[in-house]
Amino acid sequence: MAKNNTKNEGSSIKQHKLLAFLFGLVFLILLVTVGGTVAYYALTMDLPGIDTLKDYRPSIASQVLDENDELIDEFFLEDRKLIDIKDTPKVLSQAFIASEDSRFYQHKGFDMKSIFRALFKNMEAGRIVQGGSTITQQVAKMMYLSPERKYLRKFKEAILSYRIDKYLTKEEILNLYLNQIYLGHGTYGVESAAIAYFGKSAREINLPEAALLAGLPKAPSSYSPYLYFDRAKERQVYVLTRMMEDGDITQEQMAAAVAAPLVLRPMKPRDKVAAYFVEHVRRYVQEKYGADVLYKEGLTIYTTLNLAAQTAARDAVERGLSEMEERNELDAGLVQGALYAMDVKSGAIRAMVGGRDFGKSEFNRTTQSRRQPGSAFKPLIYTAAFDKGMNPSTRFVDSPLVFEDPTQDDGLWKPKNFDEKFLGPITMRTALVQSRNIVTIKILQEIGIDYAVSYAMNMGIASPQARNLSLALGASGVTLQELVRAYGVLANQGKKVTPYFIRKIVDRTGNVFEESRPQSEQVIDPRIAFMTSYLLRDVVESGTGRRVKSIGRPVAGKTGTTNDIRDAWFIGFTPSLIAGVWVGFDQEASLGKHEVGGRAAAPIWLYFMEQAMQNKPVEAFPTPEGIVFVKVDPITGMMASPSAKGTIYECFRENALPQERTEYSFEDKEDLFR
Repeated sequence: MAKNNTKNEGSSIKQHKLLAFLFGLVFLILLVTVGGTVAYYALTMDLPGIDTLKDYRPSIASQVLDENDELIDEFFLEDRKLIDIKDTPKVLSQAFIASEDSRFYQHKGFDMKSIFRALFKNMEAGRIVQGGSTITQQVAKMMYLSPERKYLRKFKEAILSYRIDKYLTKEEILNLYLNQIYLGHGTYGVESAAIAYFGKSAREINLPEAALLAGLPKAPSSYSPYLYFDRAKERQVYVLTRMMEDGDITQEQMAAAVAAPLVLRPMKPRDKVAAYFVEHVRRYVQEKYGADVLYKEGLTIYTTLNLAAQTAARDAVERGLSEMEERNELDAGLVQGALYAMDVKSGAIRAMVGGRDFGKSEFNRTTQSRRQPGSAFKPLIYTAAFDKGMNPSTRFVDSPLVFEDPTQDDGLWKPKNFDEKFLGPITMRTALVQSRNIVTIKILQEIGIDYAVSYAMNMGIASPQARNLSLALGASGVTLQELVRAYGVLANQGKKVTPYFIRKIVDRTGNVFEESRPQSEQVIDPRIAFMTSYLLRDVVESGTGRRVKSIGRPVAGKTGTTNDIRDAWFIGFTPSLIAGVWVGFDQEASLGKHEVGGRAAAPIWLYFMEQAMQNKPVEAFPTPEGIVFVKVDPITGMMASPSAKGTIYECFRENALPQERTEYSFEDKEDLFR
């Protein structure tokens, strides 16, 4: 009995120990499981969701296109252009897979073989020297995680990669990767890289080029074909070797690809032919839609600029200013100039040169600078006078004027003509063609200052104008854009157009942000507009604008020169295109004794228009209904007999033909200067 009891007690003890062991084992398993689960969730709770990957919206460049949809420039934080990988040659994807992740189609987001291989390499080195990341892990890192090399981050990366692999197809993952990856020299994604390195789309890439691009992700700067061509070539051969080992290409294809010459696109800054215009666009879009939309949302900005005309404008400004500096022995670059060209009918801006060098000065002298227009303002005064009943044959006496003016040293204002001569009685035609200051002042006296200011504003002058007789001489500042717009009314049969520079803005999905339509308004009688433009044609034929006559087509225009020759202008137009040129120093110093509008500004206009109108049909100015042409004596302005010699055909409104001589002297007129 004693032995049996002892035996039973021993068995009971063993059972208790077994139960205790099992209980402890279960507890340990539970503890490890719970602890592991808690640790897993603690480590992964801050991992981002991956549902947004289906709606991949990376930062992509916004493009600025000209009127023919040619690329002018781009705005971006990252130079990225999206492309569907299905539209690219198969060798492109194969090259990146062979180089970066040969088991891409076998693993589930992370590759244990690669991880263990990298682990042993790192243990041997005593530091992290190899990552062993799959393409999916690289996507996870690029899209969500920091690039730091820590094992905890690698653990999170592996978990996130596994989730991505379950959520997306392999093709979708590859598409993300090849559009997101940085490939050197500021390019992101294979499309931007293909354009930057080879000057063509990734759709047209060949095997040697694909292998070169696939060798870049490891170290884009170290393997740059521009900086280290030999290293880039070695890396290309490595990629081709891996492709051959993976069965993507044959040995013959590899040998041919290695031997093929690599034709790289010259790595030089894009010619900023339209820098002032592009900045004009940038400010507008950023102010209206915000910087994030402009720089990240891949807008397509369709503009009105004509790239060929813009190039001609830039070259014309530089040529004209350089010639002026040479003949006056000035330092290269002290003189500034601006050119602004607009479609007469629509108001679409075709060219904008705001200065000589945007890199040195971003100040846009076409829209931001107000300068005295001088005689270039006179056509607006004459147009207002024609609307008051005068006509080109109306005569004024070109004789001295004296006004009290306390701002002058002697208390008197004595306006002069440029040549300091007086011609006596002359017609308004002669006065405008020869740009006589005194007659213009007398015309302004007759029509009234307030009326003239209102008329100019109606034609497009927005800058404040002095309400005194100096208005006749263009003493108040205007912008080049304003003056071109006002002249545009004369060119467009009395219709004022609203200048515009953007046709349409579309985002990456095709959503239209805005779309412009030409806007015009009939602001003066077409017959009145024709009368002034008819006289301005004679300015080119025989007046101060003779320098541009050589263009060999009907044009109208007017020069402008201010006191001390600080500003030189020429505004001219054909029936379809109008352009204005300004030349001067920013500090308003004298350009030189002879650098008047016809000498300093008109040649620039001519250089531009010769190119802009090249191969364009010659256009005649249309004559509106209600205009008649009558033979008159150019001296007296009186109707002439059919047999009279030395006559000209003058234009009149059919209900206001010249019946008798009309002269104005105004010697005894009240002083209206103040």
